[in-house]
Amino acid sequence: MSFFALGVNHQTASVALREQIAFNPERLKELLAEQNHHQNLNDMVVVSTCNRTEVYAMADNADMVLDWLARTNGLDVKQLLNHVYRYENADAVTHLMRVSSGLDSLMLGEPQILGQVKTALSLAKDADVVSGSLNHIFEYAFYAAKRVRSETAVGSHAVSMGYAVAQLALQVFSKPEKLTVMVVAAGEMNSLVAKHLAEMGVGKILICNRGQERAEHLAQEIAHRVEVEVIPFTELANNLHRADVISSCTGSLHQVISFADVKTALKKRRYQQMLMVDLAVPRDIDSKVESLDGVYLYGVDDLQSVIDDNLAQRRQAAVEAEVMVNQLVTQLITKQRINDAGSTIHRFREHGEQQSQLELAQSLARIQAGEDAEKVLQDFAHRLTQKLLHPTSMLLRNAAESDEVSHFEWLQENLDDIFKKQRQPKIK
Repeated sequence: MSFFALGVNHQTASVALREQIAFNPERLKELLAEQNHHQNLNDMVVVSTCNRTEVYAMADNADMVLDWLARTNGLDVKQLLNHVYRYENADAVTHLMRVSSGLDSLMLGEPQILGQVKTALSLAKDADVVSGSLNHIFEYAFYAAKRVRSETAVGSHAVSMGYAVAQLALQVFSKPEKLTVMVVAAGEMNSLVAKHLAEMGVGKILICNRGQERAEHLAQEIAHRVEVEVIPFTELANNLHRADVISSCTGSLHQVISFADVKTALKKRRYQQMLMVDLAVPRDIDSKVESLDGVYLYGVDDLQSVIDDNLAQRRQAAVEAEVMVNQLVTQLITKQRINDAGSTIHRFREHGEQQSQLELAQSLARIQAGEDAEKVLQDFAHRLTQKLLHPTSMLLRNAAESDEVSHFEWLQENLDDIFKKQRQPKIK
């Protein structure tokens, strides 16, 4: 039985193929429940996101896992062969740790994947298809991910526009809980800005969008974290003074925030500083706004420069993180081998004890029958020594006959070291 990681991601498969083999939670729950009764493949975790679908399983071979992935999605195995990657044992553990740490993500170091992997494990546990061994591997991967997060800078620099805006706001203003933020347009970019700022604990978010429905949808998504107010787009200029931070990304062909509007807003604010971020191309905010005292204006190019620098820092930190992952994988594999060795040693000692008791019983019977005790004890020591050393002698002989010369040399060197360390008992 081996540990396998098998799947496709943004690097190996198109969006169309990833969509074909993606699992929603409801469907996956049903499939895992069915696997609970399967004899050959009932120890597995399935991670399915927009960028990857992966199966982690304890199985006899990888083909079993590949067949399951293809069959459950109504595909022929041949359709997946050129797109699927597969890892086994130590390599599979390494891959799981890299995925959990965000080192294998489309956006290097992104933190969401760890939660997604944890959810996948929880779903598999609920279906009762996770053994103690598989669970231990995942828990160790989570430990590795936390180590990577806390001890390297792989996830500490903003590498998305939305997160960069949020970080910039915290740099300009020291107390986020007192900030009022306005997002002008509720598209994907500003939705991310709003969500990041809500998570960082700003006081209030104003959503100004041309369409009421999209604005209300974004408001519902963040209302559990922050106070939200939806403002009609026609009231944009009249509400500028209320915002400490303004992020605009409308996609309009014309400017939506004029120099005069900002100048008026500043006067109403009694010239308290404002951070304005223009994420739109063409630009939403009149560039002359930058000349106003108390206004910090940042454009796409400004933020992209910051993001590029931060991404370079993440890549540099990722090298350190990769080294850490490899070390942690080695630690886990070593612990597993020690555990395996412990059970083998236990069986070996049981075998020795059985042989000892057998020889002792025979020797006592001979003494009771009148044989010379000294002669019986000499026979006992000789026979027991032969039986106890036989397994080690066979290992050495087989290693010497093998083509792997290094195996014999390793055994020989280690036995020599053991003999040197052992003190010969003095016979009085």
